Amino acid sequence: MEVNHVLIVEDDKEIREGVEIYLKSQGYVVFQATDGIEGLQVIEKEEIHLAIVDVMMPRMDGIAMTVKLREKHDFPVIFLSAKSEEVDKILGLNMGADDYVTKPFTPMELLARVNSQLRRYRKFLEKLEGPEKKSNLHTIGGLEINEDTVEVTVDGEPVKVTPIEYKILLLLIKNPGRVFSAEEIYERVWNERAVSTDTIMVHVRNIREKIEINPKEPKYLKVVWGVGYKIEKQP
Repeated sequence: MEVNHVLIVEDDKEIREGVEIYLKSQGYVVFQATDGIEGLQVIEKEEIHLAIVDVMMPRMDGIAMTVKLREKHDFPVIFLSAKSEEVDKILGLNMGADDYVTKPFTPMELLARVNSQLRRYRKFLEKLEGPEKKSNLHTIGGLEINEDTVEVTVDGEPVKVTPIEYKILLLLIKNPGRVFSAEEIYERVWNERAVSTDTIMVHVRNIREKIEINPKEPKYLKVVWGVGYKIEKQP
């Protein structure tokens, strides 16, 4: 079984070392960095499968670091934030994070998020590396998802999406016209019971920014108020 490499980027030594001790006890190989600049240096030298990144750090903060690493890497990023305001969560997810944990947190909560993100990332990589020959194209109007290449295009132009955004889009485009509640999307994508569905709203907003000409008047990804979300069938 492959051993996963986790990078902790946190300027608080006590938090950094506490998280490392707990993750190592669960079999993870752990790397440490004290700020975003150090974190990027570790990523260039080591194979990293997931990063836990503090938002507020000296020299280079977690958001700037994540924007930079997303230029080359698709592995999951979990933000640690001392703030619980919705605006910070939205900003973090908009900048390329996959999940966030608000301080103070329990080791069990963080480990559950780490395990969940790595499960999804492994499945994403399996899709990329899979030997499937059969074409798996899903097309609605100008929106197209190719399961064989794990690519999303709109009107022939490639759209860069995160593994989570890809899974949400794939679920919806495979069932055009069907409305999925936020809870159902969460459970289908995360493969676990929905505890909080706030992240679904944020990911849907991010997807719209990427696939819609006018996100405020979406052509593809529609909200059915009080019910959920759907990919609209196109004439």
